[in-house]
Parts: sequence; structure tokens; C-alpha cells
Amino acid sequence: MKPKDQALDVWGDFACFSRPELKVERFSYPVPTPSAVRGIYDAIYCKPTEFRWQVTRIEILNPPAYIALRRNEVKDKAPSERTILRWMDGKDDPQPILADCTDDPNKGRTQRQTMALKDVRYRLHAEIRPWSGFESRLQGMENQFRRRAAKGKCIYQPYFGCREFPAYFELVDVDAPPAEPISLTKDLGLMLYDVFDLSRPGKNDDKPSISLFRTKVENGILDVPHYESDAVLKMDWKEV
Repeated sequence: MKPKDQALDVWGDFACFSRPELKVERFSYPVPTPSAVRGIYDAIYCKPTEFRWQVTRIEILNPPAYIALRRNEVKDKAPSERTILRWMDGKDDPQPILADCTDDPNKGRTQRQTMALKDVRYRLHAEIRPWSGFESRLQGMENQFRRRAAKGKCIYQPYFGCREFPAYFELVDVDAPPAEPISLTKDLGLMLYDVFDLSRPGKNDDKPSISLFRTKVENGILDVPHYESDAVLKMDWKEV
């Protein structure tokens, strides 16, 4: 059974899809990365042991407009789920994330510049790809996603690159008219595809697996190659 296209209209006030070479003082791509789009779909419906999302197309509906933001950011990273569980079980003492009142140069807050996008709107397209052994459940998975998306249900609030930038969504009906992308054609160079190995179900302790692909927006449309495609450049971490 061939997966069906699952389209969403998404919009928001701000977005930041950071270019990896400019992640300290963040500068956004003008279009979402496939990993950011996958995150939006995962926020609505996600069963990582049974399937993954394959992003296929991104249509830009509002012209990219940048806004400069300066934000206070803590230097610490959010603790992992495993760390939080150890805190809850009393195996380790909880460690607070301090914004002030610390002499440790690796803690506290710092001001960083962000070149974000404002007033964004996209039409996203993706397909459900069941893992081996779950192919017969594809139709049920698709139906469940459509029911959840139609009612606005989500596991957590989808966001555009940063959690401070919420993404609002609406399911596109199968009979809906096609979108009207803007007339933007631009070569964006290499873009981050994903930070996980999408060829198999992931685990919480998996190492990062960076993949990239060469990006060109034509008439407001970015066609995303499949992860298995030779157009997706994957780093072999065994050689690192």
C-alpha cells in the first residue's frame, strides 16, 4: 500500500530555522528544514517504534521577512529525559539551571542575536513510512493522524525551530484547492536534513547522525528528497 500525502497549513508570528554554520548568533534559513517539519508532524502524531515521517515538499505562502531579535539565553542545556527520571527516582540530586547568581563561566545567561523570520506561513507535505512489521497498519495510522490534526490535537505545541515560536496548524482537506506559493527561486546551498539516523527506529541514547542536502527553492516550492536518496549526504560516524 502506497503512503498518502498528508498536508498541513502552518503559520506563526516568528520562526528560526538556524543555519548550522551560524548557530551561535542564529541566522534562519528562509524555509523550514526537513527536520523542523518532521518535528511539527511528530508533535501531532508520533509512534517512533512503528513509523517515521518522510517530508516530501514545503511550499512558501508568505514572502520571507527577517526581524532582528536579541534574547537572553541560558548557557546550560535542558536535562535529558534519562537525567530527569534519575532525579525523580532520587538516584541523583536535581541540578537547577541558573540564569544569575553564579560564578561559573559555563553557567548563567548570555545575550545572543537572532535573525528570525516573521509572519510565516507554509503548506507542508509528508508521508507516513511504517517500519518493517507495521506496514499493514499504514491506513490506520493515516486515519488516526487525520483525526487528530482535524481536531487540532497535538502531543505538545508544534514550533518553528525554537520552542518560543509556536506553530499553528490546520489539516488540508484532500479536496482543497492547491496552495499558491510565492514566486521565489533561490539556491540556498547545503541545508540540514536531520540530526538523527532515519533509516531505523531510534533510541534515546543514539549518537547524532547529521545529514545534509543541496537546496534549491523553485517558484516558492522546496522538493525534499527521500532520506534513502543519494541526494541526501550522510556522515558516517564510524569514521569520526
